[in-house]
Amino acid sequence: MTRAIDIVVNLWTKEITECYPPELDQFWDLVNILELTKNGITVEEELTQMDTAGIDKGLLVATTGAAVGSNIFFEKPFEKIAEVCRQHPDRFKGIIGVNPSKIMTWIYKLDVAVKEYGFVGAHLYPHWFGEPPDSRIYYPFYAKCAELGVPIQIQVGHSAQWFLRTVAQPITLDRVAIDFPELKIIGIHIGHPWTEEMISMAWKHPNVFIGTDAHLPKYWDKSLIKFINSRGQDKVMFGTDYPVIGFERAMQELDKLELREIPKRKLLVENAVRVYGLENWI
Repeated sequence: MTRAIDIVVNLWTKEITECYPPELDQFWDLVNILELTKNGITVEEELTQMDTAGIDKGLLVATTGAAVGSNIFFEKPFEKIAEVCRQHPDRFKGIIGVNPSKIMTWIYKLDVAVKEYGFVGAHLYPHWFGEPPDSRIYYPFYAKCAELGVPIQIQVGHSAQWFLRTVAQPITLDRVAIDFPELKIIGIHIGHPWTEEMISMAWKHPNVFIGTDAHLPKYWDKSLIKFINSRGQDKVMFGTDYPVIGFERAMQELDKLELREIPKRKLLVENAVRVYGLENWI
């Protein structure tokens, strides 16, 4: 039986972390993973940490970003993510990052990642591109995701990087959800600090969901816990954004929350299975 699926996991090998620009060092230091980022961690070590925490499966994100008005850019090559997924098919599936700096190039990458490498979703960091999620620059990607039948994760919490403006918050998903009712949208990072706003978007739109990554469970707003336990039990999915949040600590703190058994099971496994179409994987 699958105990937990983490919908936001970062591969953290040295080969991957070397893709990050030095401007991010301040953020890694802020979340106490600067040394880990410099040294990297093997896939085997990451899997061991998942095993210890009781997390059976994870969605590996091939993130990308290009800060507007600067030369700050990074790309985790999705082919490298795909290789790890191929080597550990029972543990990982891929999520492809999208980048509007070169729309047709990244539309092609999205198409190839899903059709040829079996990726199950897409990921967008609006803060890196200086435009909110409802900007038309992202619409080709939304249309392509809808066509391919894969969800997209959108970071709608504040930007913690000192050089990036915060341009995305949960209400900016409103127009997107209306324009693309066929598209499943996951507002990740809980939409913090706009938790109530994120809850309202998930409640309003059948195609909008919440990802709990990047924030320790002990800091989750009480309104989110109440939502998970009641009317939102089908709308929220567990994530860590590892290594921003460690697997074991996330699960230990989650167990301390006053979550009812069925909603907790939905949070950890069932909602991710349904939203990402993972029925044949668990």
